[in-house]
Amino acid sequence: MPEEKTDSYHYQVMGRAIEVVDRLGPQATLEQIAREMGMSTAHFQRLFSQWAGVSPKRYQQYLTLGHAKTLLADRFTTLETALATGLSGGGRLHDLFLRWEAMSPGDFARAGAGLTIYWGWFESPFGPALVMGTDKGLCGIGFSAETTEEAAMEDLVGRWPKADFVEDPMRLRPWVLSAFGVKAEGPVPLFMIGAPFQIKVWEALMQIPSGHVTTYSEIAQAIEHPKAVRAVGTAVGRNPISYLIPCHRALRKSGGLGGYHWGLPVKRAILAWEAVRLEA
Repeated sequence: MPEEKTDSYHYQVMGRAIEVVDRLGPQATLEQIAREMGMSTAHFQRLFSQWAGVSPKRYQQYLTLGHAKTLLADRFTTLETALATGLSGGGRLHDLFLRWEAMSPGDFARAGAGLTIYWGWFESPFGPALVMGTDKGLCGIGFSAETTEEAAMEDLVGRWPKADFVEDPMRLRPWVLSAFGVKAEGPVPLFMIGAPFQIKVWEALMQIPSGHVTTYSEIAQAIEHPKAVRAVGTAVGRNPISYLIPCHRALRKSGGLGGYHWGLPVKRAILAWEAVRLEA
């Protein structure tokens, strides 16, 4: 899958570019960034634009740390209204025809005993992705760009320690291509494995349209647990299906990015990537 390798390579360039922009500041010129990256200006701009769809200078605007506050001001989603009107996540998620089901609380309590989970490594627009799934749908996506492959594997396996894990990327490949491809190739079913409270939080996350954000307190209101903001934050952080269940779209009320299980540089890159596509 050469095109996927290209996507992942572009993200490596992106990750380094984020570090450079942070170090040099938002006023850095294209020439300065390219020099820090050890590339010619033309080569860097070409690689960058292929991944982001816009010029590096344009993308810088979405990478500033203050962009989260701008998102909250301009693209804030009131989840209570979205849930009441039956709206589902727009943009990318809508295109994927996502559907999901959840384990019963009893099955979850058994920590995956009797469950077969298939896994494989794939290239994604946000670096190497560890993808896991059952016969019913995807149950885990983790990114290793800011960690290691070993740590990502240990993290996801540790969530369902009694399950049987079988390496079989080809079984998952059609779903992965739809999830990360330019165009959806079919439905992407999700199989949520979590406690009932966690699943309510994850379902609420799926109401946030691509390119928009909400707050942890809004999620707490939407699931009718307004005082459980801290518990909501924990459930957001424990979301096993990154990107498709968009925990990266949850921010602090202050406009801060909050945390991200797979690294804040990945969260910033995804938010900027989605914002660019929405504006385009």
